[in-house]
This record gives sequence, structure tokens and C-alpha cells, in this order.
Amino acid sequence: MTPPPKAVTIYTDGSCDTASGAGGWAYLIDYRGATKSGSGFEAATTNNRMELTAAVRALTALSEPCAVTLITDSEYLKRAFTDGWLSAWQRNGWKTANRQPVKNRDLWEQLLVLADVHTLHWRWTRGHNGHAQNEQVDRLALAARKAGKASAR
Repeated sequence: MTPPPKAVTIYTDGSCDTASGAGGWAYLIDYRGATKSGSGFEAATTNNRMELTAAVRALTALSEPCAVTLITDSEYLKRAFTDGWLSAWQRNGWKTANRQPVKNRDLWEQLLVLADVHTLHWRWTRGHNGHAQNEQVDRLALAARKAGKASAR
């Protein structure tokens, strides 16, 4: 009998300075109280792109298929999965309801592949509202953006 997948909780966040386009992303993976974090920098980006990148990087950091509760302060990221946006975009040839090309398609496609590997449960939390882990990934993403480089622990 196959053992059940490991249950992990992932917290993600993105940060972007709209004036310069400099961005940062970060994640925190919690498995039974042991944590692993990562963050990175991208020039010429958007906040939504950093939110998606954080989720991609976190899920890619897992070494085996897991049951993941992914907590994000990005309704855009969560709702694309929970409200059927991704299915509609694919049905419409990667076009929005307004017939515009879906932004960040490359990252959405990576997330769809990762969603086939892991069992994902999406949760939203309000940003900058005292949620300890969300505040931690916010600080990591901001630090990566300001430093212009990645870090891992």
C-alpha cells in the first residue's frame, strides 16, 4: 500500500516596485514544524508575476509529490485555480473573457504542471494583517527585491 503524501503548508508572496519594475518573490515551506525558505529577485517585472513565481519556486522545491496547503495573499493566484479561471482561459485559447491574451501564461502553465504533481489546497489570507508567516514571506520578498538577489535557507 502506498503511504499518503506528506502534508506541507506553503506561504508565498511577491513584491514589486512599480516605478523601477524591480521585483522579489519568497516562499516558506512548513513540514511538521521544520521550515525551509527561499527568495529571489527579478528586474522589469510585475507584482502578479512575482506572486506566481513564488508559488512555482515553492512547489518546485518539494522533493516528492505532497498534499499542499498553499496560503497566499494574492486573490489573483488563488482564484485562478479555485474559481475556474484557468480552465476558462485554456478553453478560450489562453484568452481572457475580454479576448485579451492571458498575462504570465508561461508561469500559469508551470503551475498547471505542478498541480498535476501535487494535491493543492488554496487558502487566501489578507496581506499586511498580522499573519506571522505571511509577514515573514513579505519581508523576504521585499529584502530580495531591495538587495537585487536571491537567498535560501
